[in-house]
Amino acid sequence: MLKLPASLALAGLLLAACSTTPPPLAEPMFDAPAAVRAVRAAGGAASSELDVQPLRDPQVEDMRKEAERLERAGQNPQAAAALDQALQITPDDPALLQERAEAALLNDKLDDAERFARKGLDGGSKVGPLCRRHWETIAQVREARARALPVDVPGNPSAADARRERDACTVAAPPRY
Repeated sequence: MLKLPASLALAGLLLAACSTTPPPLAEPMFDAPAAVRAVRAAGGAASSELDVQPLRDPQVEDMRKEAERLERAGQNPQAAAALDQALQITPDDPALLQERAEAALLNDKLDDAERFARKGLDGGSKVGPLCRRHWETIAQVREARARALPVDVPGNPSAADARRERDACTVAAPPRY
């Protein structure tokens, strides 16, 4: 028969063998707020750049402002819903489509983000800050997908391809005399 201290040591070893250490915390696959900050930074207009802004429908403008307020309050699904209402009025507005793409990023809806950005790109200007925001959105989606599943999909630009397109959107304003 085992002595008491030896049996306690054996029991301790058996218990230690049964315990597991928790796995290290995984790094987040997608940081939505950081992605949206990068998209918005890419759209910053230089003082010497041509930037044409369309006239806006007052009702749509109110919905856009409400979406901004909701986003600041952390109510991202509600902000997306407000933008969806605005898109029912002006479904082809490239700036509104881009705002909706950014709302999709904040809601971790990568497919929607790319779809809205591409639709805005198809119907909008191919130069300027908005063009860069469209392409940076696509780049952010591509990066997130590459981290999750590093496989190239034929016909879809990589993040690097999207960033080359983004950089090509910058066009200097015409000289003023």
